[in-house]
Amino acid sequence: MKLYDAAWAPSPRRVRIFLAEKGIEIERVMVDLRQNEQLSDPYLAVNPRGAVPALELDDGEVICESAAICRYFEAIQPEPSLFGETPLDIGRIESWTRRIESDGYAAAVYALRNARPNFEDRGLPGKWPSVPQIPELSARGVIMWEAFTEALDTWLKDREWIATDAYSFADISALVTIDFAKAAKLAVSEESRNILRWHAAASSRPSAAA
Repeated sequence: MKLYDAAWAPSPRRVRIFLAEKGIEIERVMVDLRQNEQLSDPYLAVNPRGAVPALELDDGEVICESAAICRYFEAIQPEPSLFGETPLDIGRIESWTRRIESDGYAAAVYALRNARPNFEDRGLPGKWPSVPQIPELSARGVIMWEAFTEALDTWLKDREWIATDAYSFADISALVTIDFAKAAKLAVSEESRNILRWHAAASSRPSAAA
């Protein structure tokens, strides 16, 4: 099998961190997003949505979406568990992951794609018809980001990791989101000391450099 990857994009990075935590090595095929290689015919034959990452299995089937790819590898290699072992931990990790995606990651995407000139007519990632930028969505992203980081900082007050007592997929998702948000000029306030403490710990793990 092989993973279609991209060096600086957040979703492929989420998979790379996950695989590094698992100690799984896999063939990687780099897709150059700066050259719009994700929209080229060869890659669209792999993933017609024109988005990365994509996991091509040995039989030719392709799994798309970073969370789905990570779920696949969790099922293949359950240890160390990153999606939770008990029903309660599974629920906690899933709940926080969805919140991070809908409140934090979406905020960064809104702010980035609706404000940066290089995303003109590319308001959505992947292969779409021309999608104009909506400045109001960029402003909404800023509001969402501030609310998200304030809530996360409060939650982390007496916690080492986000969802459970152990590092999990929720932490991976948050790390990727916060680092990605910098491209949209969304930062974590210096007053958010709990997030900064958590971020330092998550960033110091060897997997963060994957």
